[in-house]
Amino acid sequence: MSDFEPFYDVSRSYEDNYEQGPFGAFAEALKDGNGADAVGTTSEGALATFLGQPVNLPFGIPAGPLLNSRFTTAAFRMGFDLATYKTVRSRAWGCNPFPNVLAVHPKSADGSLTPGSAELDEGVLADTNYEQPISISNSFGVPSQSPDVWQPDMRAAIEAAGPGQVLVPSFQGSRVEGMSEEEYIADHATTARLVKETGAKLMVMNTSCPNEGHNRLLCHNPLLVGRITEAVKQEIGDIPLMVKLAYIPSDDALELMVRSTVGHGTVQGFSTINTISAKLVDANGNQALPGAGRDHSGVCGNAIRGAGLDMVARLAAIREKLGLDFAINGVGGVVSPADYQAYRDAGADSVMSATGAMWDAELAHKIKASR
Repeated sequence: MSDFEPFYDVSRSYEDNYEQGPFGAFAEALKDGNGADAVGTTSEGALATFLGQPVNLPFGIPAGPLLNSRFTTAAFRMGFDLATYKTVRSRAWGCNPFPNVLAVHPKSADGSLTPGSAELDEGVLADTNYEQPISISNSFGVPSQSPDVWQPDMRAAIEAAGPGQVLVPSFQGSRVEGMSEEEYIADHATTARLVKETGAKLMVMNTSCPNEGHNRLLCHNPLLVGRITEAVKQEIGDIPLMVKLAYIPSDDALELMVRSTVGHGTVQGFSTINTISAKLVDANGNQALPGAGRDHSGVCGNAIRGAGLDMVARLAAIREKLGLDFAINGVGGVVSPADYQAYRDAGADSVMSATGAMWDAELAHKIKASR
């Protein structure tokens, strides 16, 4: 690869990144009291909106690589007008063992992965050969600091947003052994209340990580998501709530998700997609990520753009069919201004990039320059 240094250093542990990061251009953005990004508004000369909040351009970074207020502040200063604070919990939660990120190399000519394809279970090559367009593993396990750490830091992150910029807190419930379904629902509501206490203007609830058991996702249970969002809404009131979804192959299931949430007035938007789960192997066909239960990992970056665009287009069609008003945030494989536009054309009201932004700190500036 080139000498470019991603703002999240994949050669260091999550803990080291949390304590020492960000790196590269993001680190430079924090020096010398640099002010918030001054790149202008949309091509129409007016502010766009994200869940009712005015933004210069509805583009930013989703939950994942922005670990704390230093990362989110740097993102704002680099022109990402939506900066998502990495998913928090009601309790401290450890990270999966290092390494967490490997370069992923699908077999297809364009480097894409197709949901439901045999390749996902046969094995996809993963190594440390990071090449553009970039695809990587995402094997962190949704770590979180305890609320006494992340609450004051999230407050600082919210206050660091410049004009036309919004801090987007992400949260989720934590299922622990012996917990009843009612307790699991209550933990989501408790965590949402803790986020509300920071002064958050909106929030995103993560339902797209395998917290229901190995390779099982909360978003694959729309009725439970509906019950959870009702409990969350009772805690947060009028604060807009967006739900983060993984790829959902069934149109009926996706429509049920919309009816169970937006249809009940509990959800104001969806962010999609997170990752595509795949078996990752090294050059010898062995498990690429060490440790039990890590034979499969979520893949993000260039490989999942097609699946992300598909989900956005299908959500937009359901929105029109049902005549419901909800926002769609498109995520997955955005590595260029053309990718941003493709998501907007597919029906996304806003767009975010995690892997692409990690490897191109100037991505927001490039998109704004192309408008």
